[in-house]
Amino acid sequence: MKIEQTNFSGLLVLTPQIFTDERGYFMETYNQKEIDKICGTNFVQDNESLSNKGILRGLHFQRPPFAQAKLIRVIVGSILDIAVDLRKGSATYGKHFSFIISDKNKNQLFIPIGFAHGFLSLENNTIINYKCSEYYNKDSEDSLIWNDKDLSIEWGLNNPILTDKDENANNFINFENPF
Repeated sequence: MKIEQTNFSGLLVLTPQIFTDERGYFMETYNQKEIDKICGTNFVQDNESLSNKGILRGLHFQRPPFAQAKLIRVIVGSILDIAVDLRKGSATYGKHFSFIISDKNKNQLFIPIGFAHGFLSLENNTIINYKCSEYYNKDSEDSLIWNDKDLSIEWGLNNPILTDKDENANNFINFENPF
């Protein structure tokens, strides 16, 4: 697995080694020994979602002590993946990282604790799998509004399909930051 450091401390792009032949391909998508070497994170829960083109999910995070690191992978389709640094004192605090993950590039994104996460589905029937380092806890979930002017995220569309929760999320300037 090739690991690339981004400009955000701890935020990593993982590219698997892919073995192809006339039958198809094989790749290792997860190896706890490798994860221990690069980030020392233990994942306890896998989530999967299906989204059609134009669906935007996020920007979500869980507050401590249930904060989550995530490992994002696309099984089918493609997404514009966004991670917003919420870590007070970080050189990239309030900035975002955007990255396209697809079934073609097979990249993964490791998002450490202290980031809000969201994605926009770029194709119909896109399936996303993500590992979490902490179990889901409804009482600790929170979110930031997708189109917050202070975050200046370029999603590439103006009217995504959102849940009521995501439509009514917090503004970055006003949210109570637990990190």
